[in-house]
Amino acid sequence: MKQLSAIITFAAAAALGAACTGASAAPETEVIWSSVNLEPDSTGTSYYRQTFTVMGDLSEIDKIGFNQFARVMRMENPADTLTELVPGYYTISSSRLGREAAAGRDTVVFEILTKGRLSNICYGPDGVHAVLADGTTRPLKFTRESMLADKSRWSTSEVDNMPYGDAVFAINEALAGASEVSPYDAIPSFKSVTLTGGDTEVNPSEIEFIEAGADAKGPEWFRATVADGKIVVECAADRRGAVAARLGHLFGASKRTLPAAVIEDYPDLGYRGLMIDIARNYQTPQEINRLLDMMAAYGLNLFHFHFSDDEAWRLEIPGLPELTELASRRGYGKDESEHLFQIFCGNGNPDSKEGTPNGYFTREDFIGMLRHADSLGIRVLPEIESPGHARAAIKAMEKRYRTTGDASWRLIEDGDTSVYTSAQSFHDNVVNPALEGPYKLMKHVASALKDMYAEAGVELPAIHIGGDEVPHNSWSGTPSVQKLMKEKGFKSEKQVHAYFVEKVQDIFKEMGLKYSGWQEIAVGHDDAYNARVRDNVYGVNCWSTIGGQEGVVAEATRGGYPVVLSNVNHYYLDMLYNYHPEERGLSWGGTVDEFDALHGYPARLSPDVSKVKGVQAQVWAETIRSPKDLERILFPKLLGVAERAWNNDSTYTDADFNAVINTRELPAWDKLGLTYHVRQAGIRRQPGNESMLEMNAPYANAEIRYTLDGTDPEESSALYTAPVAIPAGATQARGRLWVNGHPSLVTILFL
Repeated sequence: MKQLSAIITFAAAAALGAACTGASAAPETEVIWSSVNLEPDSTGTSYYRQTFTVMGDLSEIDKIGFNQFARVMRMENPADTLTELVPGYYTISSSRLGREAAAGRDTVVFEILTKGRLSNICYGPDGVHAVLADGTTRPLKFTRESMLADKSRWSTSEVDNMPYGDAVFAINEALAGASEVSPYDAIPSFKSVTLTGGDTEVNPSEIEFIEAGADAKGPEWFRATVADGKIVVECAADRRGAVAARLGHLFGASKRTLPAAVIEDYPDLGYRGLMIDIARNYQTPQEINRLLDMMAAYGLNLFHFHFSDDEAWRLEIPGLPELTELASRRGYGKDESEHLFQIFCGNGNPDSKEGTPNGYFTREDFIGMLRHADSLGIRVLPEIESPGHARAAIKAMEKRYRTTGDASWRLIEDGDTSVYTSAQSFHDNVVNPALEGPYKLMKHVASALKDMYAEAGVELPAIHIGGDEVPHNSWSGTPSVQKLMKEKGFKSEKQVHAYFVEKVQDIFKEMGLKYSGWQEIAVGHDDAYNARVRDNVYGVNCWSTIGGQEGVVAEATRGGYPVVLSNVNHYYLDMLYNYHPEERGLSWGGTVDEFDALHGYPARLSPDVSKVKGVQAQVWAETIRSPKDLERILFPKLLGVAERAWNNDSTYTDADFNAVINTRELPAWDKLGLTYHVRQAGIRRQPGNESMLEMNAPYANAEIRYTLDGTDPEESSALYTAPVAIPAGATQARGRLWVNGHPSLVTILFL
C-alpha cells in the first residue's frame, strides 16, 4: 500500500493555519501541503495522498495539530501517530520530530493514506499549528500547493467534474444577447413600472413618504411616483425603512435624472428569509449589520440567527456564563473542560481574536442588532439547536455541573451507552429528553431572549428550536429514555423526538411564544401529533427535495404546517458555485449558483403554493473563514433567492438577470466595498479553425488575462483582445477574468 500513502508536510500545515486565522506566522517553521488523487484500488476504494512537509525549527514541536472534515486516515510510518481529538481535529505526533531536531535537520515528511477523493480545497487541511511540549500552541506558516498544479489533484480517470474552458464558453455564450437594462430594472423586479413621459431630476436620498391609501395591496405594498423633481412613496408607516433601503440601493444617493414613472410593488410571499450560521465560524455584529443592510436592499424581511450548534454557542445568556465562557472558544487542550476543541480552523489558541474560531455576541451586541434590523423592516428569528446539534451546550452545562454541583442543568446522564454518529460525525451531540435539564435550559434561554427583544423594543416573532438530524440510536443506551419509552408506550425514537418537541412547545406556549423548526418536527409523525403542535408553529423549514412534489414539502403541507421553502438545490448558498477544485463551498447537495437560486420557483417546489409561507436562503459556515468568504458566497447567489421570494413567477431570463447584475449590482457592490463571486472566462478552439483560441466573458466590463504555458494568469499576463494562435507544443490554455479588480478562478482548456 506504499503507493497509496498520503504525505503530510509540516511546513505546509503551518502555512494553512496562518491562512485560516490571519495570525502572524512563525517564520522559522513552515508547513507545505499538497495532494494527489489515486486511482481506485482492486476493491474499487478510492484514496488520496496528502503531503504535509514541515520545514524549519523543529526543536520545540511536540505535535502538529490540524483540522479537516472527518475522514478515515492512516499514518504510513509506524513512528508517526495520528490522534483524533474530536471529529475534524487531529494531531500528529512522532519520534522523528525529536530525532531530526537533535540531528540538526530541519525537515520532516509525514505520510497519511486518506480514504475518498479530494475534489475541493475545502476538504483539505486547515487550522495548522504546533503544539509544544508544555501543551501551549504556536501558529505556523501554512502554504497550500495549488490544486491546479496537476490534473490528478482534482480528478481520477473515473471522476472529473472540473468546469473546463469549452463548457464555460458555452455558458457565457448563452448569457449574451440580454435586453438593455433600464433604470427601473431592479432585483427583485417591480410588479409594474408605468412611464408617464419625460425625464426628471431627483435626489433619491430625499424621499417623501405619505401613508398608503385604501388601494394598498397588502401590508408591504408601496407605490413610488417619480415626477416633478421628487420621489413620493405611498406605504405603511412601518415599511418606510424597508422601501427606502430598496430604492436607495437602486438609485444611489446622488442626484440623477430618471424617466418620470409610477412604480407599484408588493411581494408574493410574506416570509423572505436568510439564515446565517455564526456557530460553525463566527461573524461579528458589524458584519451581520452590514448584511442586514443588503437584505433590506433586496426585499428580504426575516433574518434567521443561527447562533448555536455542535461547534459553538455565540450569544451571551445572563445567568449561564458557561455557554460563552466555554462554548464560544475553541483550541487545543487535553480535554474540553474549559473550552471546546478546535474545529474547522484556528491557531490552537482559544483566546485568539484572529479569524473565525472564537467570539460571541454580547447582550448589548444582540440588542443593537435587533434595533438595526427593525429599522429596516427585518424580523430576527433566533435558533436554539435541539435536541441534536447540541454538543456545545452539552459541554457548557457539564462545566456548570462540575463547578457548581448543580445537576439540574445537565443535558446528558451518566451511564449512557448509546452509540451513534451524527451527520457531522459527532458521537455526543444529542440532549436527553427524559431529563429536566434540557427544558430548564430552553426556558431560561427563551426568557433571556424575550427580555432582550423587550429591551430593544422589537417583536420576537418566534424561537427556532432546530429539531433536525437527530442520529439513529441516539437514546438506545440511555437509561432514563428507555424508562420513559416504557412508561409512555413509545415504540421508536421518533416518538421520543416528538415528545421533546411537544414539551418545548408547551413551555413556549405558556410564555406566549411560537416556535419554528426544520422539517423533522413536521414529517414522519401521526395526525394526532400534528393536531397538537401545528397551531403554535411559526414556520417549518423544508430543506429536502427528495420525492419532489410528493415528498417532504407535500407531507408538511398536508399536516397543516406553515411551510418555508428552504430547499438545498436552490437555496443552500453554502453549496459550491461549481465543481472547480479551488471553489469554496460544500457539495453534498450539488452546486448552487445565482441561476439555480433564480430557478427555485415556489410553485415547482410545492404542490400548493398558496400554502407556502415563504422562502429562505441558508448559509452554513463550515467552509467560511472570513467576512469576505461569507460575502463571496452570498453575492450574487442571494439575488436569485430574493427574486423568487418576491416574485414567484418567471420574471428575468438568465441572460437578462445576469445583465442587471453586471450593469447595476457589481458597481454598487464595489462602492460598498463588498466582496463578490466572479464567473469564469470561457476558452475554446475556434470553430472551423482549430489552430486558434477564442475566449469570452459573462460581463461586459471584464478583462480576460491568459497564459499558454501552464501557469496561472496574473493581472500582468497577456490581455485577450482577439482570437489567439495556439503555439507549437502548447498543452493547455488558462484564462482568468478581472472585474473591477475582482478575480475569477482560473479556467483551463487542455489542448
